[in-house]
Amino acid sequence: MNKDLIAIFEYLEREKGIKREIVISAIEESLRAAARKSVKGLGDKVSVEIHPKTGEIEVFTQKKIVARVELPQEEIFIDDARILEPDAQIGQWLEIAITPQDFGRIAAQAARQIIAQKLKGAERDVIYEEYRHRSGEIISGTVKRFIRGRTIVVDLGKVEAILPERNYPKLERYNVGDKVQALLYEVRDTDNGGAEVILTRSHPEFVAALFTQEVPELHDKTVAIEKIVRDPGYRTKLAVRSYDSKVDPVGTCVGVRGNRIKNIIRELNNEKIDVIPYVDDTIQLLQNLLAPSEIRKLKNLDRKIAIVVMDEDYPTVIGKKGMNARLIGQMLGKEIEVQKMSEYQKVLTIHMAELSDSEDPHFDEKIRIEGVSGLITESLASAGFDTLRKLMKADPAEIPAKVPGVNYYDLADKVLEQTRKRKG
Repeated sequence: MNKDLIAIFEYLEREKGIKREIVISAIEESLRAAARKSVKGLGDKVSVEIHPKTGEIEVFTQKKIVARVELPQEEIFIDDARILEPDAQIGQWLEIAITPQDFGRIAAQAARQIIAQKLKGAERDVIYEEYRHRSGEIISGTVKRFIRGRTIVVDLGKVEAILPERNYPKLERYNVGDKVQALLYEVRDTDNGGAEVILTRSHPEFVAALFTQEVPELHDKTVAIEKIVRDPGYRTKLAVRSYDSKVDPVGTCVGVRGNRIKNIIRELNNEKIDVIPYVDDTIQLLQNLLAPSEIRKLKNLDRKIAIVVMDEDYPTVIGKKGMNARLIGQMLGKEIEVQKMSEYQKVLTIHMAELSDSEDPHFDEKIRIEGVSGLITESLASAGFDTLRKLMKADPAEIPAKVPGVNYYDLADKVLEQTRKRKG
């Protein structure tokens, strides 16, 4: 019994999940190639058989039975053939068992590289078979070592996976032996003919998978994550929708006393998570994303949404280094431009003052403002602002003082819009 081979078979089956038949086939092919290179006189018709239970190796060559030998590597004389097989006839092929004296060391050296390649290919097939259908699934492993700086090799048991440095938040730190959860991102071929499992903890879908794992209603499709965006390590925003009128999608994902979302935040090392109700209307979704801050002014353009918020809400809406506004823009698929109310009012006042110096005779006509009721324009006229020019020259504080309940900046906004349309 070849105990070394049997031990290899058992190890590869147990640790790598590679079936014994695949291993035997790889070794037989490599030994056949080695035999042709290292042993003279065997010809091309060489076969190798390995017994799966004993590990014993048998090498055979085939030769054609002839009356006169012209090609010794391929032919055998009839009399010699009948010594091995009494019933042999000319024209038949005879399988001859051989045991080359120098086959052991030389063949093993020649076969080692081929065996490694074949087994790597077999291992790759096993990886594909087991992991290719698990893309998008959360997998647990142990940090085994580090390569190329902070790229982590994760031991999954039968195989090792790669967690590239770019695939986990910069704030996260690991040591050898640490347990790690990650999303199976893909299984890909390597340049040397193998395969590797790629993991990620930075992709938004990792957070989505954590929620699906934690919230049964997401798993059974009662609630769905419609959109999710993320700045790994800092903040995630996800918009959820309920397909059951009796189920609150946000409350379901947060859980009683926040128990569900707390587990996810803990796994993400205290990354902030905003869960908001999803709606199809872009502006309403924007308002949901900004709550409790309120939008005071809004302009929806093709690629950009410009909003004005109160000064005290501005830092929250923008977020650290503009992160919150950037994530909101990603959620909506548009750039978000945010302006403080004080800045907006200052710009309005400047524009009104510039227009008041215009020679446009329209500004001296009887006051009329699109979108403003006749009652308000009459009140403005009674207070001395009977033309647009007089309104433009007014002090912002003067209007509400003389016409209670009327906001100068609301009027200014409408006047500027009306002027833009007229000049077209």
